[in-house]
Amino acid sequence: MKLADRHLVVTGGASGIGRTTVEAFLREGARVAILDIDDQGMQDLHAPGRCWPIACDVRDEGSVQRGVQAAAEAMGGIDGVVNCAGVANGLPFEQTDWAAWKAQIDTNLGGTFLVCKAVLPWLRKVPAATIVNMASAQALLPTGSSASYTASKGGVVGFSKTIAIELAPKIRVNTVCPGTTRTPMVDKVRQENPAAVDRMVAAVPMGRLAETGEIVNLIVFLTSTESSFMTGTAIAADGGRTRH
Repeated sequence: MKLADRHLVVTGGASGIGRTTVEAFLREGARVAILDIDDQGMQDLHAPGRCWPIACDVRDEGSVQRGVQAAAEAMGGIDGVVNCAGVANGLPFEQTDWAAWKAQIDTNLGGTFLVCKAVLPWLRKVPAATIVNMASAQALLPTGSSASYTASKGGVVGFSKTIAIELAPKIRVNTVCPGTTRTPMVDKVRQENPAAVDRMVAAVPMGRLAETGEIVNLIVFLTSTESSFMTGTAIAADGGRTRH
């Protein structure tokens, strides 16, 4: 198993890419703590001695610190984290108000910062820790929809590359940039602004949405020793849309 005896934190693990990540990590032998605001949505993933759902709001510093402490105590330490918690909208710039802007920035970028900051003391205790942050193909090549979402994910890419330099060589930091993926979050965007999703899919050479497992295969790779000489990367898994 690729992740045997690892102690991993996954934010946003109640649904979507985060949930599939948790399931994959458990199959690969890891212990996993899930940090998610949806307390009820992750309870079915609880497995005694293997998986711990912990209610946490990544936008709130105190909640993140408490959640990370609880995760470390439950697992006996933390040696890796995947930041999947996120929100999205399909609002163009002219329809984006300050509240909509802050919702994207505070969760997608601010939450990633807070979690990385909180886990750092634990990651420094182990010889080969990993951070995988979730950005988006929108950060590499915007489609002209959702300025706030694109800004938040562009920030994640820049933030991740910066801390990869600062934390090397002991802690590896990489970013996954998925294309539009079949998740509850994308379903919600499609309901609110179907044209935004249609535009993104139309630009994908492979002509379809990604499945969560296709993104998670990359997350597992970047968390495992198979990627031991990779840090500071932003890797697109987007069906060729960005040709990155």
